[in-house]
Amino acid sequence: MNAITPMPNAARTHVAVLYGGISAEREVSLSTGQQVIAALREAGFEVSPIEVTQDLPATIGALAAARPDAVFNALHGRFGEDGCIQGVLDWMGLPYTHSGVRASSVAMDKSAAKAVFSAHGLPVAAHRVVSPEELAEADPLPLPYVVKPVDEGSSVGVTILREGDNRREEIARGWRFGKRIMAESFIPGRELTVAVMGEEALAVTEIATGNAFYDYEAKYADGGSHHVLPAPIHPDVTAEAMRIAVAAHRALGCRGVSRSDFRYDDTAGEPGRLYLLEVNTQPGMTRTSLLPEQAAHRGIAFSELCAWMIGEARHGP
Repeated sequence: MNAITPMPNAARTHVAVLYGGISAEREVSLSTGQQVIAALREAGFEVSPIEVTQDLPATIGALAAARPDAVFNALHGRFGEDGCIQGVLDWMGLPYTHSGVRASSVAMDKSAAKAVFSAHGLPVAAHRVVSPEELAEADPLPLPYVVKPVDEGSSVGVTILREGDNRREEIARGWRFGKRIMAESFIPGRELTVAVMGEEALAVTEIATGNAFYDYEAKYADGGSHHVLPAPIHPDVTAEAMRIAVAAHRALGCRGVSRSDFRYDDTAGEPGRLYLLEVNTQPGMTRTSLLPEQAAHRGIAFSELCAWMIGEARHGP
């Protein structure tokens, strides 16, 4: 049977949905959770919504009281997709959706993930990890380059520094995302993304936005971006992007779903060159999200996608 054919799982009828959380992406997670709750109920599951806050004992208590057959992890960002909540669920012996502790923690750490990608021969842009003090002192890479938090998602804290830009010291002094900063060469061209379901790539989407790049606003604000599916690119590039996305999913040890983001430099004409930016182990499930769009493109309804994810839920690494 095709790896992405949705299958019901009658043995798992009661699902707890974890959503909210305490990261910078809390609002995104609340939206994801609300839509997942509705979809799972539509698919016939008994659902126990659990809004996650700073009170971890309360979350553990709610899970223990609910005694679900599986957990749908609808959290995003730190403590939700970096291996932390996954470790809690492993400790409780509860099967959960998406990747386990190891893949989640490595994927969330952009520096560690890039090391894995490079070791597997996957194309990444030139990059360097520096401290805020080092950034304040000098440019870590030739301009233009991008600075971003090492362990945040949804483009939180991402800035492009170009020729003539005098914000470097200001950014460094105001940095609030930890002691490490990822500096990465800016790649001109287009933004592409590929979702993987099971171990099969679904499609390639081009993300067009009027913003400087696909930032937080472009991701989640109404009208912030325009998704072109399938992406209008050379067929060889489509095939290569899908191949790389599956290879990255496997290299990290992901399970369930993931989404790989790319820059595609076609400024010298097609076919151009692909650069793998990162792998998201907890892709958004909001009405503007890319994974549900690609699943629908392959004939998989949102409720079927959510039910499939419950069928794939497990615990362990």
